[in-house]
Amino acid sequence: MTVRRSAAALTAASAVFCGALAGAPAAIAAPSPAPAPVIPDGLYGTTDPTYDGVWRQSLAFLAQDVAKVVPSAEAVSWLAGQQCASGGFASFRADSAKPCDAKTMLDSNATAAALQALTALGGHKEQVAKGVDWLKSVQNADGGWGYNPGFPSDANSTGIVIGALAGADARPATMKSAKGKSPYDALVSFAIPCTDKTGGGAFAYQPDKSGKLVANGDATAAAVLGGLGRGLVVSPPKPGGAPKCVSTDPATPEQSARNGAAYLATALARTGHLNTAPMPGAADPAPQPDFGNTADAVVALSAAGHKDKAAASLTWLEKNSSAWAKAGGPAAYAQLILAANAYGADPRHFGSSDLVSLLNSTGPAPASTKAPAPAAEADEKEVVGGDNAGIWWIIGAGLAAGVGAGFLISGRRKNKQ
Repeated sequence: MTVRRSAAALTAASAVFCGALAGAPAAIAAPSPAPAPVIPDGLYGTTDPTYDGVWRQSLAFLAQDVAKVVPSAEAVSWLAGQQCASGGFASFRADSAKPCDAKTMLDSNATAAALQALTALGGHKEQVAKGVDWLKSVQNADGGWGYNPGFPSDANSTGIVIGALAGADARPATMKSAKGKSPYDALVSFAIPCTDKTGGGAFAYQPDKSGKLVANGDATAAAVLGGLGRGLVVSPPKPGGAPKCVSTDPATPEQSARNGAAYLATALARTGHLNTAPMPGAADPAPQPDFGNTADAVVALSAAGHKDKAAASLTWLEKNSSAWAKAGGPAAYAQLILAANAYGADPRHFGSSDLVSLLNSTGPAPASTKAPAPAAEADEKEVVGGDNAGIWWIIGAGLAAGVGAGFLISGRRKNKQ
């Protein structure tokens, strides 16, 4: 759950650029500056939305939901209009009035994030049902999902889809493929045994070319949430004791998820953050701090009942993430808000930043930015409305109706590395 689409875009752009240089003459004029991206009305962020439009919009709405912010009707309308007639979402459609066709590259991650936002914010039951049906229609034989239909299953995609299905009351354990495999069957196949000396308990994104499972922090965070049946928005449960890797035969989704949490706790204990490999050709060959995956790890550990193991990481993010978030835009601010929420911190006082205001400033002015109620009142409302405090959206719906809105929300999510 991160600003991962930008990484995919950079990879694709790099491949195209390098390919062009391979056949270019020795003397070549400097390339003309790329034209400024066209940002549709209602969309959050100012960067090219080709690879992450639906994703960043969805994360923005999910983060606003936990902060009790009601997005504008214009923003909601844009995202709702991105859904194809089949029920799936592409990463971005520049012209949503044009029907989707065989050339439209649908995206399981965008669809899963959109369904989580639609479900959390209410008012889109038919769209959620169509999205669930589409996910079922593109389920792989092993029970999981790849980034796009037809791609091999991976832990990230399968984890976020499970969260979307669980949130929509679609009972992911009962969603069987043609070969009788459930999403959880696919998910545990990416779990690395506790006996592995370097990655025990972690999840791999996919097996490598030799079939080996290599630990991946991003995949592990996503798989922990999926294995626990949780979505991108979580509230921390009661403390779950010390995390540890426990082997079971057969491997179960929940224990595999808890093993993943143990791996993340150990990884974060070293420096307080996860790392990412440097880009090819980077001047500094050392691994670099990965802000997005660290935020994801905070969410995963909190969901597993180990928020105490994420305390140092949240503090590290508060001190060091502002420049990264400013560059990353709405998805980055949303990730930090979701991490703060999962831990139980206040995203409006995140270090020296008000993450909610910063997120709101990246898109259309919200219909309401009402601050949360005092703790006692909030607790009372939670008994009535549950984790998502639906009563706020009754209030929000009334506010939105005053400006001509008759609907509330849609969404997106995730890259491979």
